[in-house]
Amino acid sequence: MVHDNFVEFEVYGDYALFSDPITRVGGEKFSTQIPSYEVIKGVLHSVYWKPTFIWIVDSVRVMNPIQTETKGIRPIKYNKNGNDLSYYTYLKDCRYQVKAHFIWNENRPELEQDRNENKHHNIAKRMIAKGGRRDVYLGCRECQAYVEPCVFGEGEGFYDNVPELSFGLMYHGITYADEAYSPETQGMMTVNLWNAVMKKGIIEYALPKDCIHKPIRKMEMKKFGTEEHNFSGVDVLYGEVG
Repeated sequence: MVHDNFVEFEVYGDYALFSDPITRVGGEKFSTQIPSYEVIKGVLHSVYWKPTFIWIVDSVRVMNPIQTETKGIRPIKYNKNGNDLSYYTYLKDCRYQVKAHFIWNENRPELEQDRNENKHHNIAKRMIAKGGRRDVYLGCRECQAYVEPCVFGEGEGFYDNVPELSFGLMYHGITYADEAYSPETQGMMTVNLWNAVMKKGIIEYALPKDCIHKPIRKMEMKKFGTEEHNFSGVDVLYGEVG
């Protein structure tokens, strides 16, 4: 399904680290083979985001071969002074084409006056052309990445002739209280899992509501209001008044 407010771009970087949070307990980090829905959504947030809408990631096309590289890292110890030794396994030479669109955040009726689809769509396209509003990274802060416009599907991808690759049950992302989509997820932080499949290099992401989901803990939505010191002017904050 093609949406009128879709955007498409390419994101690339020397390294990426898409690690499942459950694998970080012991200090070691090991990247999954493909980016999670949450990672690509984070890229979109760095490009352009407002609480008025929710980004929906439709598809990601894997352009380069999936390769890994392990590095010895000396992170700071949390419980005492000094450093520790850990091994992080990164993906290297990463390049992805992305197609996404946005929907209005129905959990934010107080921002209804800001629901101007043409305005947000055009700002998003301009921000993609400029490389994003904030720093872009792939999974972890040390994995700096870059964004530029593209036409989804153009160019040669490494997996174009591979009929199907299955990656099994994977971490999809987190649904925060601000983006709750059902009574079960309202006022909660919810983890989503899904069965990831890549067909001819393209990953069609499931919607959060269609995933296996597990509420983790209670979470309150951030409040927006009209008071002077309560994040009153969403447009003022982003310089979009006038």
